[in-house]
Amino acid sequence: MLSPDSAAVVRATLPAVGGALDEITARFYGTMFAEQPELLDGLFNRGNQASGGQRRALAGSIAAFAQALLADPETRPDALLSRIAHKHAALGVTEDQYTIVHKYLFHAIAEVLGEAVTPQVAAAWDEVYWLMAGALIAQEARLHQEAQIDPRHPWRRWTVVERREETPDVVSFLLRPADEDPVPPARAGQYVSVRVRMPDGIHQVRQYSLSGAPGDQLRRVTVKRVASLSDAPEGEVSNQLHRTVEAGDELTLSAPFGDVVLDDADNPLLLISAGIGCTPMVGMLEHLAATGATRPVTVLHADRSPADHALLPDIHRLVGSLPAARAEFWYEQNAAAEPGAHSGLMDLKGLNLSADTDVYLCGSLPFMRAVRAQLIQSGVPARHIRYEVFGPDLWLAHTEA
Repeated sequence: MLSPDSAAVVRATLPAVGGALDEITARFYGTMFAEQPELLDGLFNRGNQASGGQRRALAGSIAAFAQALLADPETRPDALLSRIAHKHAALGVTEDQYTIVHKYLFHAIAEVLGEAVTPQVAAAWDEVYWLMAGALIAQEARLHQEAQIDPRHPWRRWTVVERREETPDVVSFLLRPADEDPVPPARAGQYVSVRVRMPDGIHQVRQYSLSGAPGDQLRRVTVKRVASLSDAPEGEVSNQLHRTVEAGDELTLSAPFGDVVLDDADNPLLLISAGIGCTPMVGMLEHLAATGATRPVTVLHADRSPADHALLPDIHRLVGSLPAARAEFWYEQNAAAEPGAHSGLMDLKGLNLSADTDVYLCGSLPFMRAVRAQLIQSGVPARHIRYEVFGPDLWLAHTEA
């Protein structure tokens, strides 16, 4: 896919470009938003911009794509592209926006690297960009077609049927379409984007996993209120939903997307989560229970305390309804309040896993990296381990086999 001449140039310049990507993307976003502020209305999340998460995710994906092309110029890194395409489809990214990104990104590259960006270097990296953009545009078009939505009008109004307080910081919203059209198809593990108008009039978007049965006529999303930290503001969307949304209100949602979905197989299944990462796992358990699955299922979850463990009653109910399911929990505080729970951090020692076990991970990146390392050390092939990240996928910046 990448021409030999361009491959040679990209190989020679990747260390310089890769080393400057964080500065390049910082300048890219700064200039683009200064000149086209409308892009912050409903497309780019301001919290991710403030924390630098979106910048690092973009830099990581570009570097990972270039490295993959150099490793095998005839093969696209489809797993990487699929993850990004699903995120873009859920945000309503349109084909023309790739041209806007190209304009500001390459202007930033020229500004940061200066005279090192010769016409030959610019042409080679231009080829990398459009190979990536073209592949994403094609994948996103297919996703829109499969979801039967017009990418120019990706949003739909849903009515809140019920608001349920799960923990002091977690609330679930049960939703049904505000119109009479059919519920769009979903797969266990997928997410929807929720588009919210903020007090200053700007729309902000956040993805939330479907925590209910995907085949149901209703949809459930479970939202954790994100507090402000020293290096990041509070979660705008989550706090707005917690503060203002009640039963009878309407929310704006995308169709379901996401490539980390439960496969219909008979292999043993291992669902591992921490904190609010339990939400896609509960959606998977709901699907297994609704379809009468008999495959062996092990649910492992880590949290601060039983009182902070969202959807714990649902997990007990679902595990109890499956003929070959069991669950284990780890809590940093007050573990004795949950019968049989472990105290402290999750430890997989003594967990007997067969080589064909399918593993799904969801939680913070440090948690998932630590658990993944334990799983591989236990003999689970890396290809059997799938993960979901809430927000920009910063794992792309540290690609692993």
